[in-house]
Amino acid sequence: MKSIMIPDTLRKLNEIFLKNGFKAYLVGGAVRDVLLKKAASDWDITTNARPEQIMRIFHRVIPTGIAHGTVTIHFMGKEIEATTFRSESGYSDGRHPDSVSFDATLEDDLSRRDFTMNAIAASLTDGTLIDPFDGQRDIKSKIIRTVGESRDRFLEDGLRPIRAIRFSSQLNFEIEKNTYEAIRLPEVLQKISSISLERFRVEFEKILMTEEPSIALHRMEESGILKMFIPELAECRGCEQTDLRGFHEFDVLDHNLYACDGAPKDKLVVRLAALFHDVGKKPAKTIEKREFPAGSGSFTDIVHFYRHEEYSADIVRTVLPRLKFPNAVTDRVEHLVRQHMFHFEENWSDAAVRRFIVKVGKENLDDLLDLRLADMYGKYRRKAEHTSGGVKSLLALRDRISAIDSKNTALSLRDLAVNGKDLINSGIQPGKRMGAILNELFQCVLDDPAMNTKEQLLTVAKKLSEKK
Repeated sequence: MKSIMIPDTLRKLNEIFLKNGFKAYLVGGAVRDVLLKKAASDWDITTNARPEQIMRIFHRVIPTGIAHGTVTIHFMGKEIEATTFRSESGYSDGRHPDSVSFDATLEDDLSRRDFTMNAIAASLTDGTLIDPFDGQRDIKSKIIRTVGESRDRFLEDGLRPIRAIRFSSQLNFEIEKNTYEAIRLPEVLQKISSISLERFRVEFEKILMTEEPSIALHRMEESGILKMFIPELAECRGCEQTDLRGFHEFDVLDHNLYACDGAPKDKLVVRLAALFHDVGKKPAKTIEKREFPAGSGSFTDIVHFYRHEEYSADIVRTVLPRLKFPNAVTDRVEHLVRQHMFHFEENWSDAAVRRFIVKVGKENLDDLLDLRLADMYGKYRRKAEHTSGGVKSLLALRDRISAIDSKNTALSLRDLAVNGKDLINSGIQPGKRMGAILNELFQCVLDDPAMNTKEQLLTVAKKLSEKK
């Protein structure tokens, strides 16, 4: 392809550059995505205008990275990152160049980029493509290849190998052989280990939101990166869980990875919960010798993972804060993992269902059911049939929950027909005893929703307060 269509907003932006004697080009992921026939979400441009010149010719410009020639132009409702043509040298901190020169050409600028597919520019004037490293060829062949020597490119920035792995999953591309081998070089792995956990987490999140995170996560394992950042997960390799009952096809690591694939891609919390839901199986594993068939005198191993959900939740509480996930994310993931081993039976009473809703939290129910479906997917790497017992049970539980929800049943203390002020007015003194009485009233209402009237609850409260 010789050219691409340039959006009207960028054409109008370009007119201002041209009017002031400058050239500008669309670069990076936006060009790659257009060539892949995908919608480009972010527009990055490169130009021979220097930052101070850009700030002079546009009304709203934010100096987001001015030391490295980068500013953000606010134009026609868009935020467009603009970087001056530059060449770089030295990366002693493993991320930023020690020196930047703005006396560079467009080709110089493209030569400093990470992968050939990201080193293509398009003129904002007519969309003409400038592709000095055959990035279009690699895009067509679905290949990720570094610009120049892979080892050197990765030693400049330890995040680049992880980006290569992320792109392989995100785009469903193969990593070119020499590029992949360079990732596993000891000096490159050392450079990777020096990146900040915040930068790793950003790429890790992007991996988790791809169509099949297991593609990238397997490559992280093969290269040693998984063990470097999430050893608790890597240690699940070889923890077998199959026995004659046929519950699982994969070891614990693959089961976790495939469960992650099976979780909704737009729910980061559920994907995290799926990835870590069985991470505690290794410390929880026990083996029982059982006679099979009965009376045969022949014994076989039966695998158990008692309380593995508790081990897994505790590991989540260690891993996610270490990876700099927000506390709110850690709390939600830990809760889902801790609750994922519930066993619903259709003979549950309505009261039992209401108690389940309270225990899990109404706001977590959809995520928990999604996690259980992902768990089923991870057992055999295929979606469970709607006719299967596990799915039918989940659907039945969902129906029961919907039926209860439609009745506006009290499912928290806030839903009670009385509150602390009502109890005080009835003569009950504030304090721990009052809190205990409110909880008792709540349990009464969970057992019998018809009890949730002010008159009945105050009667019960008075009797409770009279007890020693």
